Amino acid sequence: MLEVFIQQTQAMRRHIEMLDALFKSATEGIIVVDSWGAMQMINPKAQELFGYSEEELLDKKIEILIPQRYARNHVNHRMNYAQHPHARSMGSNLELSARRRDNSEFPVEVSLSPFATSDGEYIVSFIIDISMRKKQEEALLEAHRQIQSLNADLEERVQLRTRELAHALEEIEQSKQEVMRALEKERQLNDMKTKFVTIASHEFRTPLATILSSASLIGRYTHAEEDEKRQKHVQRIKSTVTNLTEILNDFLSLGKLEEGQIRNVPIVFPVTDFCKELVDELKSVCKENQQIIYTHEGDSEVCVDRHLLKNVLINLLSNASKYSDAGKQIFLRSSKKEKTIRFEVQDQGIGIPEQDQAYVFDRFFRAHNSGTIQGTGLGLNIVKKYIQLMQGEIQLTSQLNQGTTVSLDLPNC
Repeated sequence: MLEVFIQQTQAMRRHIEMLDALFKSATEGIIVVDSWGAMQMINPKAQELFGYSEEELLDKKIEILIPQRYARNHVNHRMNYAQHPHARSMGSNLELSARRRDNSEFPVEVSLSPFATSDGEYIVSFIIDISMRKKQEEALLEAHRQIQSLNADLEERVQLRTRELAHALEEIEQSKQEVMRALEKERQLNDMKTKFVTIASHEFRTPLATILSSASLIGRYTHAEEDEKRQKHVQRIKSTVTNLTEILNDFLSLGKLEEGQIRNVPIVFPVTDFCKELVDELKSVCKENQQIIYTHEGDSEVCVDRHLLKNVLINLLSNASKYSDAGKQIFLRSSKKEKTIRFEVQDQGIGIPEQDQAYVFDRFFRAHNSGTIQGTGLGLNIVKKYIQLMQGEIQLTSQLNQGTTVSLDLPNC
């Protein structure tokens, strides 16, 4: 029996020595407290962590190792834990701090395990200094923040560069469009020049031949009784010169419009006096017994570009006379309603075929029934450009062999 007791005692001593060695050589701080929170055992690692000697901590409350701002609440937490002790980590999902002897703080992880002996109940705390881990985590967070900042900066630069490239592409596209417009305009001008040469060679040849013929015949009529014949040829020359002047004016007006030399300059003037003067001017170009009848409704004071309006009405009234037979009536009507001025030119002429009416405002277009009547196909095109310049609208209605009506609506400034 004695031998067995000695063996058991020796085995127990070895276990105690092994536990003591484990306690002292543990890489974690280990502190054992009693049920009142007084420290009963402190291993060397715990002494190193907190900067205390074992003698300084024995029988001291555990709260001495906790930051003062948490110490009071810790007493309540400790007492609650003592009533329901179980193994667990301390402060789950919380960042825990411990206090050193010099009052400096460091982050820790703490695990709690209760046990009991014949002397009473105890709690063992396993304490790990996670300062290095925190520094690494902070370094990682800082690196992450820097990466995010670099990414944001890179993204901003990419967006800026993308915007710059988009702007550059837009400018290139705009330049391309401008070049294409310039080329198209040049092509149109070249076409216009070609058509001008063609039209001029055709339209000028007959009038010039007429002038030459009439001038030659006038020279033959030397007697007084032949004065009527001379006047007939003089009138032919005047009419032909008027036609040539109209052709030249059309081309000059078109050129100025294309170059942007014509501006809309509204002025205030009495439209009734203006139209009556215009009708008197055009009597000389009307065919025999043709009559222009003018009427007006509303206030006579209007505000439009007088020069542009005159060119428009002369063109329309000249067309009305040109495409109507002798003795036919031509109607010019004007009316003013609040901010709008309306003009209508109506004739009783040959009219325009329905299939041609969609193209009458196109440059160089002439209706198929115009026959041998002289013209350039520019008149209505120029009229429309003038109306657009005055920010107005133009409409045309026509019936074959019954006549044409052109309506103008202009803003009254």
